Amino acid sequence: MTADTGRSWVAEAFGATVTGDDVDALVLLGLRRNPKRAHLLVSTVLGKHLPTPPARVREAADALGDAVVSVLGEGARAATVLGFAETATGLGHCVAERMGAARYLHSTRRAVASATVHGSFEEGHSHATTHLLQPTDGELLATEPSVPVVLVDDEISTGRTAVEAVEAVHGLDPHDRYVVASLVDMRSGNHHAECAAAAARIGVVIDFVALATGTVSLPDDLTDRVCALAPADLNPTADVPGTVEFVSAPWPAAVPDGGRHGFLAADTAGFHRAVDDLTDGLRGVFADGEPVTVVGHEELMYLPLCIAERLVRQGVQASFQTTSRSPAHVVDEDGYPLRRGFSFPSPEGVDDARRFLYNVAAPGSGTTPAVLLVLDDPADTDALRADGGLLDVLSAAGHRVVVVTIPSSDPARLTVARARQGSRLAPVGDPLRSPDFGSYAPDEVAWLLKDLSEFSLEGDVVERERRIQAGLSHYAESLPVEFQPGAEYLELFDASLAESARRLALAVGTVTELILTERSSNPTLVSLARAGTPIGVLIGRWIRFTRSIAPAHYGVSIVRGRGIDAVALDYIAARHDPDSVVFVDGWTGKGAIARELTAALDEYAAAGGARLNDELAVLADPGSCTRLFGTRDDFLIASACLNSTVSGLVSRTVLNDELIGPGDFHGAKFYRDLAPFDASSRFLDAVTAAFASVADDAVAEAVRLRTADRTPHWDGWASVEAMQNRYELSSINFVKPGIGETTRVLLRRVPWRILVREPDLPEHEHIRMLAAERGVPVDVVPDLAYSCVGLIKENV
Repeated sequence: MTADTGRSWVAEAFGATVTGDDVDALVLLGLRRNPKRAHLLVSTVLGKHLPTPPARVREAADALGDAVVSVLGEGARAATVLGFAETATGLGHCVAERMGAARYLHSTRRAVASATVHGSFEEGHSHATTHLLQPTDGELLATEPSVPVVLVDDEISTGRTAVEAVEAVHGLDPHDRYVVASLVDMRSGNHHAECAAAAARIGVVIDFVALATGTVSLPDDLTDRVCALAPADLNPTADVPGTVEFVSAPWPAAVPDGGRHGFLAADTAGFHRAVDDLTDGLRGVFADGEPVTVVGHEELMYLPLCIAERLVRQGVQASFQTTSRSPAHVVDEDGYPLRRGFSFPSPEGVDDARRFLYNVAAPGSGTTPAVLLVLDDPADTDALRADGGLLDVLSAAGHRVVVVTIPSSDPARLTVARARQGSRLAPVGDPLRSPDFGSYAPDEVAWLLKDLSEFSLEGDVVERERRIQAGLSHYAESLPVEFQPGAEYLELFDASLAESARRLALAVGTVTELILTERSSNPTLVSLARAGTPIGVLIGRWIRFTRSIAPAHYGVSIVRGRGIDAVALDYIAARHDPDSVVFVDGWTGKGAIARELTAALDEYAAAGGARLNDELAVLADPGSCTRLFGTRDDFLIASACLNSTVSGLVSRTVLNDELIGPGDFHGAKFYRDLAPFDASSRFLDAVTAAFASVADDAVAEAVRLRTADRTPHWDGWASVEAMQNRYELSSINFVKPGIGETTRVLLRRVPWRILVREPDLPEHEHIRMLAAERGVPVDVVPDLAYSCVGLIKENV
């Protein structure tokens, strides 16, 4: 069947037409401001100029891959696939995956300092003509001559670029057979003859396959008439501008983000696991029913496509497209595919040429979808954020813009990461998120834990304490029964929270501002589960509140005497810059966990893991154990007043040989049955509500602290040792200093006595109530270094 797609604004205004078999389902006719070629075939299935349902993109690519397989047969699995930049980088990757091809590479216009250019070819009519071949390993193309090479482009106009690419590859490593695959093949009879002659001259077989074939008919004066058109009306504005926010996304350093430097079949499974992880972190970012256009940047096409596919599976109304180097003509006319356009400087700052993005919303739809902009770090620059930059022009048009930046597949970094990954044990499990695990919002924390909810791990508190003290078991091998205080205590919790929320918010803001200025402007938060996790959530909320950045946040287990979960560290270090990792806890007591963290990270690095900074960030540092704190006062942190019901309904962490095997994260339980009593969100929301009122004070306090002497002196440890000697305790671990630790002694240990510096301090009211309930004496000790201390009963 011959279909006519010429009934369009371009046909009516200029007399240009496209005819051919099934071409109308694949392309629309547009115009571009290029003296070399004035017409533009706008693909309806590629996701370049038009926001396209990801399923439609994948379906067309799969059909093209099947067409290649029908030509090559079983030889397709051994093939090398080469995609053409910038338009066909994602298409080529899809085709390679559909074929099961052994390796994929796409040409690139981005010169990378650490990459070697192994070859190049030219695309004469393109806006950016030179294609570079920069595989990490120069042997990628050095296969046996019998192994076919498949070249993928979105359209074949004359075949000259394809032939030049064949000659370039053949000059590097000769092969017997090449296949040129495209969505549409628009060659004339003369072009077919030229391609056949070139194949004979090179001495190879070149097969051409396409989903549709056709012909473009252009008036002789088209180029002059298009160049004479008034400049397009770009960068529309809305009455109400949109917003911009940044979301941290995990990405394994050992997994390439696409084919710029080569992609092996063995990379596929890890790539899709990484996309799943990344997209899981986007849960809750978009509201129900909110349309989203996932926008990739130029050659970064395949990863954004896969993200769009996952969002659709989550129920998000997502489309996909990318930015472009090509200056097309934009006109808001029915029957024309390029109705809106955005122009902006290159985010990478590599040249003076403008970059472009078209439509974003379906042409003529009148909607303003949210934009999920997916970039790699070379494009995440000041130019991206500047006035007139991509973020500015999109938000000015009313779009809500969410930015995700991933590490680029720099050849040097990829090689090192792959070598390191080969020496580590891959985690067995995936991160746990609400609603499957815990009650925190899924975008606020990912628990790197093994779900042990089905196991009975709780024991009688007294018997458990006896076994721990007798050396018959470690405290992390089991769990205490979750103590649930009565109604009077819960009323006191709410009153204490209301009273302390502003002070808590000030501490959150202060320590977060120190983190942002001294450690990382976009930190990867790693909270020490479980007491550190609500603090990690609050720090993440402060960063969103003040910087519109949603940082990555993981909850991990650390066990006194056993160290930190190395499997969890492997997971994090493979996906984030190790220098961005900041460990978070609620408070310091005597400093046992701070010391455990330092020793554990030293051991991890000595065993071949990444070197991670051991500086612990806390709200309160009465023990003088760290430089990153909100205050060194020993004050009430309301999250210490309860157990799992203020910590996302998650238990303490568990580490025992029966349940935690090689490659497992440490474990924990999710107490779903306690949901009616869950105060986790109440705590977080009360503190968050005070952010605005303390913002200026927090910044000022952080500025003051940056010039103050914050050297840790470990005063708390010396004080606790003195207390141990005074009360003739056999272990320093029986002394728990500070309000938080004292509260935890009363909630889940066997307390002997409580020591307070002042008899009627309002912040101790909950401690006095718990002590009375459990029959524990409270002694006034005026010379305490802390406001209170809990002593565990020895010889239970």
